[in-house]
Amino acid sequence: MSSDPNRADLGKDPQRVSGMFDQVAAAYDRTNSVLSLGNDRFWRVATLKAVAPKRGERILDLAAGTGTSSMAFVPSGAHVVAADFSRGMIAEGRRRHGNVPNLEFVQADATDLPFEDGEFDAVTMSFGLRNVNDPRRALRELRRVTKPGGRIVVCEFSHPPSRAFNGLYRFYNDRVLPVVAKAVSSNAEAYDYLNESIRDWPNQPTLASWMRDAGWTDVAYRNLTFGIVALHRGVNPGA
Repeated sequence: MSSDPNRADLGKDPQRVSGMFDQVAAAYDRTNSVLSLGNDRFWRVATLKAVAPKRGERILDLAAGTGTSSMAFVPSGAHVVAADFSRGMIAEGRRRHGNVPNLEFVQADATDLPFEDGEFDAVTMSFGLRNVNDPRRALRELRRVTKPGGRIVVCEFSHPPSRAFNGLYRFYNDRVLPVVAKAVSSNAEAYDYLNESIRDWPNQPTLASWMRDAGWTDVAYRNLTFGIVALHRGVNPGA
């Protein structure tokens, strides 16, 4: 385990992960936009289209951070629950978006969700599953709170299939990202963990198999930005 109190490590102790995100909450969205070279907006649009929220539906946006991802679902007229493990992220989200009538913020542990069975028409998680210490359990919990016939969309960093492009991507993460993070982030050490967690995360077919093992059906994925990110989808078949 890392001795640095400002960052988590691959042990993904929940309190250390939560504390790390508490520290970066205020500048989190700006930093992500800079480090992703603006691609975060494209990834949010792709996730929105995959979730396809409808008026009157209940949507769970888990690992919602400050609610930037959740706000994309609001114009649909769905009721959106923005959930995150970090108290700091939830507080920042409420400060920014607390007056939005069809958006609520809830602190939640992905491995033990505080929701009833079959409560949501759709569940989604962007760039958060990688930070959970038991992601397979989180996938089961997400299915538990989803209605039969409901859908899941997971947007997460992945592994570019092109060896040449993957080499460029690793160079950016290893050499460029740390320098930029020091310039724009309130906690540059947190982005060292980001790089480590991306490198350690399984590839696209493995995550798809985890989703099937959790009981999701019709599982499929597509790569975004040459496979830097992958969008996984599935359906809850019910009992």
